Amino acid sequence: MIRSRTACRRSLARFLVGFLLVLSVGCSGKTLQYKDDHDRILRIDQAVESLRKSYVERDRNALDALLLPSGNFDQVQREIQSDFETFQDIQLEFSIERILIEGDNVDVFVHWQGQWKRNSGEAGTRQRGHGRLAWVGTQSILLREAQGDLPFGMASRANPSEDPARRASKP
Repeated sequence: MIRSRTACRRSLARFLVGFLLVLSVGCSGKTLQYKDDHDRILRIDQAVESLRKSYVERDRNALDALLLPSGNFDQVQREIQSDFETFQDIQLEFSIERILIEGDNVDVFVHWQGQWKRNSGEAGTRQRGHGRLAWVGTQSILLREAQGDLPFGMASRANPSEDPARRASKP
């Protein structure tokens, strides 16, 4: 009887190992069907994150590297520079709502929220909004246009003489 239990256990173990082997071989044959599209979406996501990170870290060179050279970003660059000069601490989060891809053109619709502080002791200004970041490229993703209510230029929006609590309660 001991031999038959041991033999049953061995047979069951062999069956389970064989079944798992067949199952793993059958499932490992699946490949990512749209790998190029997946990789491009990851590059777009990384470009949006690089834009956010370089703004928060005040890295002007990294910001400029993301902009399409032929784009019209003079106003945006002035607003960003003003933010860098005005605020000591910038916190910003981007949430991608939608990505539309048409050939080389990519529209990324984002929701953002952030806090800008002139110095570490102040409560700061909190804002949020929505905007569209228009990118171009497949391998190298560059910003060609920015539209909507984007976080850049907060220095011109925040009125230092007004209490932030009163500003939030205005209609």
